[in-house]
Amino acid sequence: MPNLIAPTFAAVDLDAIAAFEGRVALLIGADGKLDAGARRVNRLTKGAIARVVEAGKLEDAKAGKIITLNYPAGMAATALDIICLERRCDALDARKAGAALGKALDKGAALLLAGSNAKPAQIVLGAAMRAYEFTPHKSDAEVRARSLTVMCAKPEEAEPEAHAFLAVAEGAHMTRDLTNEPANVLTTTEFAIRLKEMESLGLVVEVLEEAELERLGMRTLLSVGQGSDSPSKVVVMHWNGGEKGVKPLALIGKGVVFDTGGISLKPAAGMEDMTMDMGGAGVVSGVMRTLALRGAKANVVGLVGLVENMPSSNATRPGDVIKSMKGDTVEVINTDAEGRLVLCDVMWYAQERFAPVGMIDLATLTGAIVVGLGHENAGVFSNDDALCSAFLNAAEAEGEGAWRMPLGQAYDDLLKSRIADMKNIGGRAAGSVTAAQFLQRFVKDGTPWIHLDIAGVASVKSETMLAPVGATGWGVMSLSRLVQDLYEH
Repeated sequence: MPNLIAPTFAAVDLDAIAAFEGRVALLIGADGKLDAGARRVNRLTKGAIARVVEAGKLEDAKAGKIITLNYPAGMAATALDIICLERRCDALDARKAGAALGKALDKGAALLLAGSNAKPAQIVLGAAMRAYEFTPHKSDAEVRARSLTVMCAKPEEAEPEAHAFLAVAEGAHMTRDLTNEPANVLTTTEFAIRLKEMESLGLVVEVLEEAELERLGMRTLLSVGQGSDSPSKVVVMHWNGGEKGVKPLALIGKGVVFDTGGISLKPAAGMEDMTMDMGGAGVVSGVMRTLALRGAKANVVGLVGLVENMPSSNATRPGDVIKSMKGDTVEVINTDAEGRLVLCDVMWYAQERFAPVGMIDLATLTGAIVVGLGHENAGVFSNDDALCSAFLNAAEAEGEGAWRMPLGQAYDDLLKSRIADMKNIGGRAAGSVTAAQFLQRFVKDGTPWIHLDIAGVASVKSETMLAPVGATGWGVMSLSRLVQDLYEH
């Protein structure tokens, strides 16, 4: 992936600093104390670092604050970045510092003087996550080959740790690439091709075509895509890194490559953003890539339902009644509430085939979750306190916002239909909750389950700490951490 930084780790070599051509970055805590690398740079620049400290530029500065001196005197460097970070920092602060560097990186080489900082690999993760850009459709864009050399106290320990982190970054980059792609490029067929290519990493990838989905009875999923010329598909990705015979964790992703709303047509304003309605499938794909790259010692299966929701003479109509794979009938009140129709069949199929130890679905499912939680947190719904707590802990550790939402019979009652087993919407009130209640009807007794509504966090209009504007890759870090915490031994 051209966006991904290629870091190397080396012992601190003070004599190599002056001649380095490219960016040079150093770390200084709020106390202003200079380590050996910073002292050497200060001497080369005739006291420039000391003057920054004495001017109080770093007093009360938060981790990740960056001060850049361009073309520093006494050095061959094109820029000198002074980044605020304590030597004994936590992982999230280290990533903030790395993100500041990653945002500043241009093409060419960079040198980070990490010295005896306790978290050099976490700094690299932050830099790799933030130094992302999506430019394949810009005619004047060039691939910016960027390298990062990290001089640190224990390079032999930092390098393998960073390798595992870069697997996470590469998975997140894949999620971003998929989510950012326009729908005329990322068709259901192209999406499946890109996932099939991951067999080169050791994944086993199956593509279920429409004839097989018909045979299996996935009628609600097929109903969403029947108005489009793009064929509906389900892609199943197997990672068998754990003990043979151990049941897998199942990850389920909504992959609506474009959502017009169908016959219940969305307003024109903002419809161009619906290229990101496959964000859940994008996260599942990125997580599976990460697990393969880092050789996770766990069994995980990722399933994504790939459809396009278009209006046509063959499209599903409001008022139609569809029978799901489970056998329950659904009255379609609004064809723009299509994601749950995709997920319910894939969830049932995953349970029937794999009897998973747990099931987590991800979807850009409702605008209501954005109203409730904004762009800071994904909505978390679950029938299992232990699994939910483990996920929330993983998300907190990785700095990805997640907030548990309620479930309950009163919400479920809003889905009652006069002519079918259920409606696909419960009305305007508590829209994200009733969507989750709909999905819970397709969770078997005894299956621990989490539903993640990521509509507010999958793609954003303003940059975050670790991502530029656009797709964020939210969830790859948290789910990889969850697999590591619960299922790798």
